Amino acid sequence: MSASRTAIIETERDSHPVDLVERYANDNDWAFDRPGADEIALSVAGTLADYQLSFSWMEDFEVLHLACAFDLPVPEARASEVYRLVSRINEQMLFGHFDIWESEGAIMYRQTLLLAGGAEPTLEQVEMLLSSALESCESYLPAFQFVIWSGATAQAALESVMFETQGSA
Repeated sequence: MSASRTAIIETERDSHPVDLVERYANDNDWAFDRPGADEIALSVAGTLADYQLSFSWMEDFEVLHLACAFDLPVPEARASEVYRLVSRINEQMLFGHFDIWESEGAIMYRQTLLLAGGAEPTLEQVEMLLSSALESCESYLPAFQFVIWSGATAQAALESVMFETQGSA
């Protein structure tokens, strides 16, 4: 297949992929907003922060895109070290990746679910997207804070979060 698509194949779906995300949000009593048929924005409280998640259905690519952000502005003076940290974290990621949204100076986790050929998303897939996003953000948020607030290097910050704890205090 060539790099450019000459025709978009129209696929019938039983339901809109974002509708399943809305049902899941309702089942979990999460606040959400549906600004359009192809998008839903959720607010989820984590252990370390509140997370703003956005699911977008991209019909042309047949993907459900997830973006998850948290309130931790990246000061210009620490941006290069945060980029280094993002790169090192992404090397370890099996699912999804972190980005820096430059226009907002915000750190974001992103992932997509490919639903090519009319595949329907399942509740388990939506749960996995959400849990993967939240677990990744909760795991690496302290490293981002360490770089931004304490002036640590990316390597030192990553080493500080790469140990496993047992139990809770």
